[in-house]
Amino acid sequence: MLKHLFYALLFLAPALNSAGVKISEPIILTKPIEKKPNLYEAMKLETFGLAHQVLELALQGHKKLAADGKLENPNILTIVDFSQSSRNKRMYVLDLESQTMVHHSLVAHGRNTGDEFAKNFSNIDGSWQSSLGFYVTRGTNMGASVGFSLIVEGLEKGFNDNAQRRQIIVHGAEYATENFIQRTGRLGRSFGCPAVPPENIRPIVNTIQNGTCLFIYFPDDTYLNSSNILNNPV
Repeated sequence: MLKHLFYALLFLAPALNSAGVKISEPIILTKPIEKKPNLYEAMKLETFGLAHQVLELALQGHKKLAADGKLENPNILTIVDFSQSSRNKRMYVLDLESQTMVHHSLVAHGRNTGDEFAKNFSNIDGSWQSSLGFYVTRGTNMGASVGFSLIVEGLEKGFNDNAQRRQIIVHGAEYATENFIQRTGRLGRSFGCPAVPPENIRPIVNTIQNGTCLFIYFPDDTYLNSSNILNNPV
């Protein structure tokens, strides 16, 4: 009898304190960890029509250029998404530091790149087509025909490195306006330059000039599979 009682007490021992009162397992209360929104969510870019994949590609290239010392101002990233209709505002100027969208604008593609939708791209002088890939912005210019504008340098050999020879610049144009869309059903087209509404040119240029990243996107397999910037990440 005493032997059985001893084994019973031995079995219950881990559940008893010194006073002989049963102790429950401790309950640890923790505050749920709130998921920090990523850049795409923080800027609500989906509501402005920019696909998450396009932002990720732009950020990948931007990171590479910043690491290589190509950018004087890495806080600003401009994305032109030519996969969208020209009726859409498809230029996005992002402040990565404050996680805000500074400008959201209409932007024209080249005359021989397509009508409402972009289709064809070229790096050849006289093609009147837009060029894909990553650029770095330079200083401003006052053109005889287009007025105040921004010089850009194409960084991708075979895709946009003829940009300065072709005089590809960011400039304002009356054909890149809502009024033009209302009259024709689509935006007008340039000789290959990313042209924006005249009222937007100075605010945009003042934000993105002097060493920021510009990415002109289209889901072109040749470009995506051959880009040295996208295929050689940091």
